[in-house]
Parts: sequence; structure tokens; C-alpha cells
Amino acid sequence: MPDSAPDPKHLNRLLLAAFVGLVLLIAWNVAFGQALPAGTRLDPRDAVAKSQAAIGRTVGDYALTASDGKSIRLSDFRGKPLVVSFIYTGCFQVCPTTTKFLGEAVGAARRAVGDDSFNVLTIGFNLPFDSPTAMREFATKQGLGNARWTFATPSADTLDALAAEMGFAWVPTAAGFDHVTQATILDRDGRVMRQVYGDSFELPMFVAPLRELVLGTPAPKDDFASWIERVRVLCTVYDPRAGRYRLNYGLFIELFTGSTIVIGTLWYLISASRRRRGPPGDDARPA
Repeated sequence: MPDSAPDPKHLNRLLLAAFVGLVLLIAWNVAFGQALPAGTRLDPRDAVAKSQAAIGRTVGDYALTASDGKSIRLSDFRGKPLVVSFIYTGCFQVCPTTTKFLGEAVGAARRAVGDDSFNVLTIGFNLPFDSPTAMREFATKQGLGNARWTFATPSADTLDALAAEMGFAWVPTAAGFDHVTQATILDRDGRVMRQVYGDSFELPMFVAPLRELVLGTPAPKDDFASWIERVRVLCTVYDPRAGRYRLNYGLFIELFTGSTIVIGTLWYLISASRRRRGPPGDDARPA
């Protein structure tokens, strides 16, 4: 009997159309620098200015829930420098990548100033989704989370105040969140000492403040021009040379990959089902 499954060439045409659409979207964005509507994106200069304004500020004693379910407070980390980062667990590209680079920077800093000389705290800001369980799963996927690196969830009532005191800003968008990728370094008294920007956390910029806090070696001063060059926001990426936002192409590549898998799976299931049923009338029996 002839196979009633759809023609595989049709699937190939669908996949080709999806790929061409992706390429055209990227080309359009490169050519015209398509930006998000006003009010739905994070202004990097304003975000960095607010971030820098936090330097010298003593952060309050906020309560959080660690990924193991235990209640903790920021004061629990006093007595040693503390590195704080903000992530959201639903991020599939930038947050895992920046956390990986932060882990490498933390490792380099520990080798420079001592393994037990400072702590790290990663806070989830997308409530209620960044629950302790979600934070634990995120840490496990990154191969992180130990006695000196805590993943935690803040209270919904205090998240905004905590983030503001740390100088961290984010804006929800249709594709997720725009947020500054930064690591906030607090001294042993809970005072913001330095903000380190970028998605790779350059080692000299990251290690030097910790060396100053632990060993007393003065860290070189940073400047606004270099800060803005390293600012990256999620879902859109700010291009300081062009002075505009461009889309985060990785997000669209992920969507394309995911849609390809879904289309392929559905195509296989439909084909398999039709092969099992056979053509109409195949099961008919003579009277």
C-alpha cells in the first residue's frame, strides 16, 4: 500500500523557511539597529550611573532563603568581603554564561588572596520563579554552590530595595529581562566597594578589589568610559560604538533550534501514526 506519510521535502522547505527568516531578522537588525520601544529597555548609562551611586553605601541586613531552604541574612556574611551577583533562572544563555565566567574569576581570586578569604552570593530576582529549588537546580547545572558560594531567593517585599541598594537594575521585556551584568563587591562591613561589569569579568578588574580588601594592596581606579564598554544587558545588547541596542542573536538561535526540534518531533509522530493506521479502508473486512 502507498505510504500516506507527508512528503519529507515539505519538512525541509519549512525548516529552510524558518532559517531564512532568522537570517533576515538578524540582517535587518544589523542594518537598521532596530531598538525596543521606549520604556521597555534598560538605558545602560543610566543603569551604570545608578550602579556606581551605590559605591560607599552600606547594604541593609536583608533576609533571604538559601537554595537548601534555610533562612539567612546578609549579616551572616559580614567579617569577610562578599561578591554578589543577580541572575534569573529562566535565562538560557547570558546568565549561565556569565555565572560560568564569574566562577572562573572567583577561582582566580581565591588563588590570589586565599581560598577562604571571601564569600559569593548569587540572588535570583525573577520572583516567584527563582525559588530556592530553582536556584539549587541552577547552581547544580553550573557545578557551583558550596559553603563559600550561596544561591538564594529574596523576599518579594524587599527585592526592589535590596537590588536598589546594591545598584542592580533590570527591566522586564517580552523576551525576558534587560539587566546589567555586574558583580557587586562588598567589604567585610557590608559596604559596596566596587562594581565589576561585563559578561566575562576581566580578571584584573575582578581580582584587584578583592586583593585590596584582603591584602591591603590598592586597586587601580576604573573609569566610566571603560565601564560602559563592558555593560551588557540581556535580551538586547547595547553596542556602545554604534550607540544603539541590537537584539541578542543567541536568543533567536535558541528559538530556531527549539522550533526545529518541535517541528521535527511532530512530523515524526504524525508520520508514524499514519503508517500504523494505513490508508483508509485498510482494515475493512469482506462481509
